[in-house]
Amino acid sequence: MSEKSKKEKKDNGEGLVEVEYITESSKGPRESSQKVNQIKSLKARLKKKETEIKNLKKKFEKMQEEFLRKAAEMENLRKRLEREKSDFLQYALSEHLKELLGVMDNFERALESNNQGEEESLHKGVEMIHKQLYDLLLKQGVKQIAIEENRYDPHLHQAFLTEESDQVTELQVAEELQKGYTIHDRLLRPSLVKVYIPKKEEK
Repeated sequence: MSEKSKKEKKDNGEGLVEVEYITESSKGPRESSQKVNQIKSLKARLKKKETEIKNLKKKFEKMQEEFLRKAAEMENLRKRLEREKSDFLQYALSEHLKELLGVMDNFERALESNNQGEEESLHKGVEMIHKQLYDLLLKQGVKQIAIEENRYDPHLHQAFLTEESDQVTELQVAEELQKGYTIHDRLLRPSLVKVYIPKKEEK
């Protein structure tokens, strides 16, 4: 509470004298109350901010823990996929190779027949092995490329040799030197062929 003074001159019967009055300021209590309210308001806001910071800290710690857990799971998954990929690359052909062992068995039987001088048995054995191996390829979607009416197809055939001929007006397959194959309708290996090309006219 603040005070202020006021001076006046009065006649006390013996002459004029100066009298000083001290009065309380009417603004003091109001200003003091405003400051108290401001302090209370600031304390309340500070407490609220501290609560928010505390909650945000807990939320951050929870998110950090969740992130570290997810990162560990991803690392474990990556390692597991790498192991599975490695195993697949090593053993993916196991079943196919197991079937090829049957072809190997027949080759050995054919060779044993040859040692015994049974030429006819050897020939039949080789034919059987060829059929068995081709059936195995068919099972995996591999098919032999057929050359229809000696037509040359650059998408399926590779010209290894060429020969001019006056009997053709366009490229034609003269001879198949090595068989070509497709796998599931996609080219696996082109047929290696000898090709007749139209003979150039002499000028």
